[in-house]
Amino acid sequence: MLENLSERLQGIFSGLRSKGRLTEDDINDAMREIRLALLEADVNFKVVKAFVKRTKERCLTADVLDSLTPAQNVVKIVLDELTGLLGRTDSKLVLGSRIPNVIMLVGLQGSGKTTAAAKLAYRLKQEGHSPLLVAGDVYRPAAADQLQTLGDEIGARVYRGDGRDPVAIAREGVQDAIDSLRDVVIIDTAGRLHVDDDMMAEARAIRDAVKPDQILMVVDAMTGQDVVNVVEAFAEQVDFDGVIMSKMDGDARGGGALSIREVTGKPIKFVSSGEKPDSLEEFHPDRMAKRILGMGDVVSLIESAVRVQQEEAEAVEAERLAKGSLTFDDFVTMNRQIRKMGGISKLVSALPGGDKALGSGQVDEGALDAMEVIINSMTKEERARPEVLNGSRRARIAAGAGVTVTDVNQLIKKFNETKKMMKKMTASVEQQAGKKGKKGKGRRRRGLPGMGGMSLADLKKIQDMMGE
Repeated sequence: MLENLSERLQGIFSGLRSKGRLTEDDINDAMREIRLALLEADVNFKVVKAFVKRTKERCLTADVLDSLTPAQNVVKIVLDELTGLLGRTDSKLVLGSRIPNVIMLVGLQGSGKTTAAAKLAYRLKQEGHSPLLVAGDVYRPAAADQLQTLGDEIGARVYRGDGRDPVAIAREGVQDAIDSLRDVVIIDTAGRLHVDDDMMAEARAIRDAVKPDQILMVVDAMTGQDVVNVVEAFAEQVDFDGVIMSKMDGDARGGGALSIREVTGKPIKFVSSGEKPDSLEEFHPDRMAKRILGMGDVVSLIESAVRVQQEEAEAVEAERLAKGSLTFDDFVTMNRQIRKMGGISKLVSALPGGDKALGSGQVDEGALDAMEVIINSMTKEERARPEVLNGSRRARIAAGAGVTVTDVNQLIKKFNETKKMMKKMTASVEQQAGKKGKKGKGRRRRGLPGMGGMSLADLKKIQDMMGE
């Protein structure tokens, strides 16, 4: 999603960087290209017009045109305006003090409400809450069955009711949450193929009956400009609090995501980019803007690493790695941790220029898996003590893994290079820590949690090695 827009904008900025100084004509040409790029991405034309106008006015100031790095200033202005377009600050889901909190989901049929309800329940469970899902869609065939299946998958209670009145089911669901000691209720409501009076009346009736703390609208990111009209209708009739943008991993142009906040004033609270329960993520406008401009999203990557860390195991592992005693078992551990973070594709896409590398096929997504096959053909001693791997052992490992001896030799070479890198890294960090005096005494750089103390740069270097 938005890859084409990102590529277009990066191309525009690349042209600007090739110029030592910028003229007014250069700015006008760049703004014309940015306007076309946004329109091609299906961003609402009114939003595009206002965005380009604001950006152009800021870029034509003397501070930009007369500066030593005008292209960088233009990029900074576009980044700032794009962040403002998406929402200047994060809009987190804030739960009230009453028990249970009630969250109501609304949206068109096919937008992904039922799946979003389960993903939100999963996220709240991870944060220590005890959610209850309420199957309020009594029209779509098997809607309740789908929610029940998803609820069973994540271990969340589902209230289905035994009638055909969605208002009554919602009210009974809240009471069931009270009886079963659940602190959050998530109500999945019915949708239609298009906005109609009956759907809006039903949504208002449920809202009035249960008085939700939060009303979230689920929007399909693949809808395009039409999403603006849909969101405006719901904002007027139901007055929701925020948006969950689903199907962000789709291949549509995705301009609707850039239009919602500007047109309606309603913030995007979550984005979903996958089918797994853990694929619902908080929306950060500044990070999304940086991703669009090819600057990566390193912060989100680090947060993903934090979520999969195992503190006790990591402490032992980090201590061992700090001594330079890297083993092949550590390589396997790193591989599995990367999988928990969404795989090598998600890791690389969060790096500056990562989306472009993925699109051009520069990243071998199967490299780590191929590596693990070879390592699994080693004995326990060989994984722990790589120095014992002589010629005959390498031949046996290659036969067991179904690869050539050359493949095994390349893996060992990459392993040794990584080991040297880590020793050098550790020595450098300890030297820096020593310079910090008493305040830094006893501290060790832990790097990415759950990654054996490795930093993002280290992971990227390992990926470069794997893809040689």
